[in-house]
Amino acid sequence: MKILVLLFFLFTPIALTAQTRFTLTVELRAAGTPVGNATVRVNGRTVLSDSSGRAQAQMVGGRIEIRVERIGFAEADTTLVLQSDTLVAIELQESAVEQEAIVVSLTRGERRIEEEPLRVEVVTREEIEEKLLMTPGSIAMLLNETSGLRVQETAPSLGGANVRIQGLRGKYTQLLVDGLPLYGGQTGSLGLLQVPPMDLQQVEVIKGAASALYGASALGGVVNLVPRRPQADDRELLLNATTRGGVDALVWLADSIAERWGYTFLGGIHSQNRIDVDDDDWIDIPRHRRVTSRGRLFWRSESGDAGTLTAGTVLETRAGGGSAAGLGIRRELDTRHYDGAGTFRHFLSDALMLDARTALSSTRHAHVYEGSRQEDSHTTAFGEASLRGSAGRNDWVVGAALGLERYRARELPAFEYDHTVPSAFVQDELRAADWLTVALSARLDHHSEYGTFLSPRASALVRPLAQWTLRISTGTGYFPPSPFTDETEEVGLAHVLPLQDLVAERATTASADLSWFGYGLEINGTVFTSRIRDALGVRAVSGGTAELFNRAAATRTRGTEFLLRFLREPLHLTVSHAYLHSTEADADGQRVTVPLTPRHSAGLVASLESEERGRASIELYYVGRQALEDNPFRDSSAPYLILGLLFERRIGRARVFLNLENLTDVRLTDYQPFVRPARGAYGQWTVEAWAPREGRLFNGGLRWHF
Repeated sequence: MKILVLLFFLFTPIALTAQTRFTLTVELRAAGTPVGNATVRVNGRTVLSDSSGRAQAQMVGGRIEIRVERIGFAEADTTLVLQSDTLVAIELQESAVEQEAIVVSLTRGERRIEEEPLRVEVVTREEIEEKLLMTPGSIAMLLNETSGLRVQETAPSLGGANVRIQGLRGKYTQLLVDGLPLYGGQTGSLGLLQVPPMDLQQVEVIKGAASALYGASALGGVVNLVPRRPQADDRELLLNATTRGGVDALVWLADSIAERWGYTFLGGIHSQNRIDVDDDDWIDIPRHRRVTSRGRLFWRSESGDAGTLTAGTVLETRAGGGSAAGLGIRRELDTRHYDGAGTFRHFLSDALMLDARTALSSTRHAHVYEGSRQEDSHTTAFGEASLRGSAGRNDWVVGAALGLERYRARELPAFEYDHTVPSAFVQDELRAADWLTVALSARLDHHSEYGTFLSPRASALVRPLAQWTLRISTGTGYFPPSPFTDETEEVGLAHVLPLQDLVAERATTASADLSWFGYGLEINGTVFTSRIRDALGVRAVSGGTAELFNRAAATRTRGTEFLLRFLREPLHLTVSHAYLHSTEADADGQRVTVPLTPRHSAGLVASLESEERGRASIELYYVGRQALEDNPFRDSSAPYLILGLLFERRIGRARVFLNLENLTDVRLTDYQPFVRPARGAYGQWTVEAWAPREGRLFNGGLRWHF
């Protein structure tokens, strides 16, 4: 923090020296129509055009270089000498081939994805809209069908799940909303199921250790949900129903309040009935009733300064369970989640920006495990300030952060904790040559209970030939011991011994990506590896309880990914394949395959889309064999194939849609029973959910823009 304050006072006088500043207004039109949401770069500074097609920036007089980028239009460049307030009109030309103009913010900058040394996977708004029609109340399917990601069910009785990145357990994945931990440092198994995708503009994913950027919870990677920005009179209603007793109703409102202000609001009501699909007296689809809301307020000044405020709530009840060994097994969970956050950025000069952000979240749970009721609460607070600047070929960031996390459990006080983690971080990106960019970053965290950790990361972007891109990246991360694991999510902490003599997990990851772009085609190949020392495991002890321990040998993962995308309107085609081999030491020190990590998985998605008529798409996913742990029926799973069809028809401002999911009717209980004949080693009544349990499912509804 002292370093940050010192840098602030060192650079601020430079920004305040007497330099004449003028207002530069860039007006964008195409065939006489304003072009909004275009990226306007003014001497490397990024501004977005508003709904009137205008983008403004306060600039020091002198030579000004302007570049305009917008999907569907050819890039436009112009240069001028700024000597007074100036209006520049630029006519954009439609491009026959869509331009890849995706800007990512997850790496603490606002750069085009092609210019980022660290590989960032982006799920675009177009893909989000398609998944919105399939599961309007959850982002689980959106992430599960993203290359290299797998949503794994961890609490089958209640339907809880988390996301695994390149085979690493879900607890290592940090979920952010606009760069903020609104759902806490460790999201938990229900976080993915409580986030509707309607208000998302894009989803950004970093695979591999990202602790250098976002601290301990990003050991395995980061998923950042980027919200939609307000447009004038943007209103939408979505109604959805399923053949398994599910109902969703969502409303989206957005508008400009004044010239520099805007707002968005998303509200949703979601309901699901209890369904026993295979008549085995165990609920396959838990009952839930959920109300969600999120409001955002946006502000932007003429000089490019900007700020946001957001507040959200999730109120939900869930109930599942069934009958096992002649007993009635109840599983219930009430959730009350509230959060608030704010961001602010201020340009101290053309080459120096101050960024500040803060977030506070509170989640209360009331669990019922059979006849036992347990209440707990998670509270997290986060604050961060950084300076971002440019000097020659370097773009740098330096900053400090403070994270607070508190857990309280009335019936299980031995698990309560208060953690404080102050941090300092630095990042530098050097454009060494036209064909080479190198990024270095490091973060120093001091955990109040487990000590000090340094997490460095290095990445390089190489363009050896035209249309070819090579990215190489390596980094380290850490994760403090936590009682919240995939295994304990199902049985609760009452079956777990208090944590004793544990050390933090340490990880090293590396990857290399080679990409080729051209003629509407993108081909990408990735190789990756990771090694986690002192990884936490769960082992059974006497009395039907479990304890956490540090594994005697490192957990090792290696694999490959292949991705092909083809876009030539109206055809959109995606083909993907992933190979994964992950091993760990069991409780006896023997090396075994990590459970629930498919050796091979593949996907094919093809769609025909028309702006006037709608879309039709087909999805085919293959999941290979998975090792199973403590399963009384089998040691490995069977491979399976999932087929889905989606149809959408546009009628004026309305869209009617029908989604046919899992037409192959794959169900776990077609291969084995789901309920155990007796309790497992530490109290579980069900086996791992390695395949879908809901079977064939159809849903359909209406979207209406009003």
